[in-house]
Amino acid sequence: MLQIYENTGKMALGSRLKQLSEALAKQAARVYQLYEVDLDPKWFPVFYMLKSGSCLPITVIAEAIGHSHASVSKIAKEMTAAGILKSEKLAGDARVNQVCLTDKGRSLLPLFDRQTGDMEAVVDELLGQCQHNVWEAISEVEYLLEEKDLFSRVRDKYLNRDRENIELIEYRVEHATTFRDLNYEWINKHFEVEESDSAMLEDPEKHIIAKGGYIVIATYKSSVVGTCALIRHDASRAELAKMAVDDSVKGKGIGYLLGQRCVDKARELNFREVFLESNTKLTPAINLYKKLGFKRIVGEPSPYARCNIQMLLTFFD
Repeated sequence: MLQIYENTGKMALGSRLKQLSEALAKQAARVYQLYEVDLDPKWFPVFYMLKSGSCLPITVIAEAIGHSHASVSKIAKEMTAAGILKSEKLAGDARVNQVCLTDKGRSLLPLFDRQTGDMEAVVDELLGQCQHNVWEAISEVEYLLEEKDLFSRVRDKYLNRDRENIELIEYRVEHATTFRDLNYEWINKHFEVEESDSAMLEDPEKHIIAKGGYIVIATYKSSVVGTCALIRHDASRAELAKMAVDDSVKGKGIGYLLGQRCVDKARELNFREVFLESNTKLTPAINLYKKLGFKRIVGEPSPYARCNIQMLLTFFD
C-alpha cells in the first residue's frame, strides 16, 4: 500500500480503487497478449455481449454494461476500425443500427474463451486467499451507493456540522426590521406584495404575536438569515406563513428547521391543525412542506392572489 493511503485512510477509497483498477487493466493487457487475443481490454464488455453471435443495438449494450451510449459508440467504432465488429440495420426498423462480430471477431472466440476460463479460475483463487470477499464487498458498496450516493452522504455530514452555526430564537422587537425585509425580498423575487402582506410585515407584533401567534428567527453565525411565523386563526387552528430564508444560506436546511420549530410550537400551543397557502411553481417549498407532513387539501378561497395550493397538517395526539 502506498504511504499516502496509509496516511489518508478510508476517505481515499475512490482513489485507491482507481489505482487498483488501473493496475488490473495493465495486467489484463499482458494477459490478452499472452493468449494472443487481439483485443483492447476496454473492449471486453462489448465483445462479451456479442460473443454468442447475436447482433445488438448500441443502446441495448450500453444499458446492459452500465456505460453511456457515447462511450459504447466510441468503443464500437474502434472495434469496427480493427475489423472485429460490423454494423447493420435492425430487421424491421432501418432507423436502428446494431453491431455484431465479424468473421475476424468470431475467430478470436476459442482463444478468448480459454483466456476467460483461466482468468476466472485465477480470480477465484485470488478471492479465496483474501480474508474478506472483495467481490461481494464491492457489490454491497454499489448497492448502498444506489440507495444513497457518496455526495449525499458527505453532504449530510457537512450539513450536520454546519448546523452548529445555526440558531433558532424566538422573535424579539429588535428583529422587526429584518423580519419585514426578508419577507419583502422573498415576495418581490417571486410575486408582488399584496395589502395583506404589508399590514402583517409592518407590524408583526400586532397582527401575529398579540393574537396568540409565534415567530421564530434563524441566525447563521450570529446574523439573522431566516424567519417563519405561526399565525393563530382560532383556538384549534393556526397558519404556517411568512417563511423566508436569505439566498446566501440556501441549501443549509434552514427552511426545514424553521418549519419544524413552528410545527413543534403548534403542538405545544395545543392547536389541532396547521394549514398553509403557497404556489405550485415553488417546487422546493412544496417538497419541504411535504417533508414536514403537510398534505394538499381544497380549502376556502385564499386572500392572496399568488396562492394556488393549500396544505394541511393535522395533529391527532
